[in-house]
Amino acid sequence: MLSFIDWNPDPTIFELFGFPVRWYGLCFAMAFLAGFQVLSFIFKKEGRPVEQADHLLIYAMVATVIGARVGHYFFYEFPLLQADPIRFFTQMIIPPYSGLASHGAGIGLFTAFYLYTKKYPGQSYLYVTDRVVPTVALGGFFIRMGNLMNSEIVGKPTDLPWGFKFYRDTEFNSMGTAEVLARHPSQLYEALSCLLLFFIVMWFWSKKKEKTQEGLITGWFMIALFALRFFYEFFKENQSEFENYMTLNMGQILSIPAMLFGVAVLLFAKKNPAP
Repeated sequence: MLSFIDWNPDPTIFELFGFPVRWYGLCFAMAFLAGFQVLSFIFKKEGRPVEQADHLLIYAMVATVIGARVGHYFFYEFPLLQADPIRFFTQMIIPPYSGLASHGAGIGLFTAFYLYTKKYPGQSYLYVTDRVVPTVALGGFFIRMGNLMNSEIVGKPTDLPWGFKFYRDTEFNSMGTAEVLARHPSQLYEALSCLLLFFIVMWFWSKKKEKTQEGLITGWFMIALFALRFFYEFFKENQSEFENYMTLNMGQILSIPAMLFGVAVLLFAKKNPAP
């Protein structure tokens, strides 16, 4: 049996005209490409113009990048805002964009869906979120795999046989490669969970879409996704130093209102009759 897994991939796949092509960037692009294919498939099956899937993807892309970036700084870099506001906003806006927060991306996406429904009437807000949920789950899989290839958002030390030694992690390996500890591959935990949620949601949509209240898929997905996120945070190292003094870290705190939102959507959906 393995006692640990050595993990030392180069984050850069190759260079193109002097510009590095990185695994994370590739995974980020794959998240949107795969999401578009899934959304187009759903729209076709339901008799909606595929062009609307194009437009919804653009809304989602812009919202994800802006929401994730702004969310990271306000959720995880808030001490910098208090110490140096100018540097805070400068780093948030100017590349490289090394910090992205999934909770911020979620807020951005739900805002974008509202704007989309205003431009394209005839689709209720919850109808849209129910159809986008599978793409969010699939996107979560690719993003977390990108984190794994970057050796970032690492887990806490473990003696389990599937523990990863992240040799390229510079934040927690200050003692050198000889002292690298095996850690929970928390990125892989979340990636596989998102992939499983994707298949579950797609199966449910394919079997029950014509008899399901609007919002039911969204509500259950929000509860499941962020309950898993809350649980996995126990295995992850904190992303910011101030979290070390908190009972629950920022990821867990932000997951609570997300789960409550899911409960509220679920209760609202239950009050409405199925189509």
